Amino acid sequence: MTPTPTEVLSRERSDPRVRTPTPRLRRPLTASLGAAALVLSTLVAAPPAQAADAVYDPVPEQQIQSRLGLVLTEYAAFPKSTPTPTPTDQRLMRQARINTIMELPDGSGRRAVPDLNGSLYLVEDGVPHVYLDVAGTFAPRFFSGQGLGQGFGYVAFHPDFGRNGRFYTVHTESPPFTAVPDYSQPNTVFHGIITEWTATDPAADTFAGSRREVLRIGFGGRVHGIQEINFNPTARRGDADYGLLYIAAGDGGVGVRNTDPQNLAMPHGKLLRIDPAGSNAPNGRYGIPPSNPFVGQTGALGEIYAVGMRDPHRFSWDRATGRMYLGHIGEHAIEAIYEVRAGDNFGWSEREGAFVFDRTSTNPCDRIFPLPPDDASFGYTYPVAAYDHEPAPGWDCTSDVGVAVAGGFVYRGRDVPALRGKYVFGDLVDGRVLYTEVDQMRRGRDLAPIHRLALFDAAGNPVRMQDLSGPGAPGDPNRVDLRFGTDAQGELYLLAKANGKIWKVTGTREYAAGPVGTTRVRDTMRATNWSPVTPAKWRFTGSQVILAEAGTQRPGPRRPFEYAVLTAGPEFGAVEVNAEVRLDTPVEVTNRDVIIVFGWKSDTEFYYAHLSTDNTIYPHNGIFKVDNADRERIEYQWNGRSEGAAPAVTDDRWHRVRLVHRPATGEIAVYLDGSRDPLMTAADTTFGSGRVGFGSFDNIGRIRDLTVRGTPA
Repeated sequence: MTPTPTEVLSRERSDPRVRTPTPRLRRPLTASLGAAALVLSTLVAAPPAQAADAVYDPVPEQQIQSRLGLVLTEYAAFPKSTPTPTPTDQRLMRQARINTIMELPDGSGRRAVPDLNGSLYLVEDGVPHVYLDVAGTFAPRFFSGQGLGQGFGYVAFHPDFGRNGRFYTVHTESPPFTAVPDYSQPNTVFHGIITEWTATDPAADTFAGSRREVLRIGFGGRVHGIQEINFNPTARRGDADYGLLYIAAGDGGVGVRNTDPQNLAMPHGKLLRIDPAGSNAPNGRYGIPPSNPFVGQTGALGEIYAVGMRDPHRFSWDRATGRMYLGHIGEHAIEAIYEVRAGDNFGWSEREGAFVFDRTSTNPCDRIFPLPPDDASFGYTYPVAAYDHEPAPGWDCTSDVGVAVAGGFVYRGRDVPALRGKYVFGDLVDGRVLYTEVDQMRRGRDLAPIHRLALFDAAGNPVRMQDLSGPGAPGDPNRVDLRFGTDAQGELYLLAKANGKIWKVTGTREYAAGPVGTTRVRDTMRATNWSPVTPAKWRFTGSQVILAEAGTQRPGPRRPFEYAVLTAGPEFGAVEVNAEVRLDTPVEVTNRDVIIVFGWKSDTEFYYAHLSTDNTIYPHNGIFKVDNADRERIEYQWNGRSEGAAPAVTDDRWHRVRLVHRPATGEIAVYLDGSRDPLMTAADTTFGSGRVGFGSFDNIGRIRDLTVRGTPA
């Protein structure tokens, strides 16, 4: 029976080996602000009715594993804090729900760290102490035990804090409410409140002084409230932007059919800008800057700076250019970085990233569609960098995939010159640390390539954030809850709620770099220098070693079916392998592979690099370990559910492979076709030495120009 188009699409989504081909869309240039203003409250035309037009892989470009690694030195650790009330969502049970680190603008060198559970810490010489108990001040209405972003969310110090003692906080309160919000969604379940504090002595170690409420917004859901608040650090006294407070207000998390982000009469789903020292706002407690883009427009709030956002999580300014970048957490598929300008409309919930979002669809899997031909007329602004969710096969299109962007900073410090001009950000769930080149993040152009940074601890050992942050949340063992911060010099810090620690980026190093040794193996192509598992399946021409017949599965642990070990020369500890490989299995076979064996001790003890056409299932296109058990994937590029590094071999041509193994630190890197950045990286110290080899699972291929050098074991 011939399957229906819907059945075919369903199979494509559930089969990890099959991808719906999606052409790379070139996005139109953003229209003028005037055109954008005309359509802010206008719905786009209905998306194509047929699911065949839906896009299931909106950002097919893969992240590039960078050879560059950050050296992280522990800076501070925070005491255990507890949400109130006791949460039912176990993801809220962290060591300390620290949200950022910033330096007070008073020249004292003190750093401020807010904890969602209610404490504002000051950190001096790496030692934190409580400066202000926000939770206690607003008890019993203060709450942090419902919603991942609820509680004491953020703090912003006035740029003249050293003289005026003023700073601003945002916190959440739950019913019964004792105050009426300035703006509110229907069926409000919490309030987000911005408070101004004035310290009697700005230099004091603990707060004493007064406070006043500035703005109160009611939200109809438990998530996507007020995220970051901040002042533009590039503005100087006398500049129009000096002392103006930016407020990232989410859409309230009330569902995808929510149109508030496109409603100029509501602050929800917007970036706001206010003057805390003014008084011409409707509540009289702050001012509306006359330069805001919608001032004077009928039916529009003057506080609005930019619109069309779901969860505008973090924003920052490039200290060199003054440009503003915002990390936006997506709904269905796309995590995005935007360059923000006054009057921008990012399109939510009519757009997600650079795609039509069908918020009315009855099929939750059919949400993302290509842009219409006349898209430029709508005036939306699209991301300058983005990555997608890559859900696991069989995803129901409604549950949380476990992907969310953590916005970061353009590095302009002095201590880490290799990072200059890079926008460093990450994924707050799994702790990936990423960057884009800021000069490649250009509005109206193709998305900037995203690079994944390696990480090292202070001793030089390769690590991941999951290693540094310890156990994840109950029920979510890999959740890091990554955040970023900077100090007054622009130096970069990484934070993890999982164990309540902060690390400073103190340097960089290249992954698996440095000498491996000078001992070389001679006559690597001679037949007598190879020991195959099944000699009859192999041919040796003097210039090539050829696996001419596919292997078959053997008893014992799951491991490559057929390979040959190079027996000439010594066993190596640190080693570098260079060779050209070719797959002879026809390109029509989607799961072709060859392997490079290294660290070989026995037939059930070795590493191998699997070079495959397919990168969508666990056993393909990665670095693996066989340790008297079924092969285990150990490389960092596998996302844990659906995708690894870019396919290594997709054609019938020769490809240059370089593999470096440094057992002292466990660093393993695989490079392809002369690239300076590795295709795959791993860290493992199980096997400190061994031999190298070549083979496959059940395919045929060959190797030539093999060189092996290193340090004999």
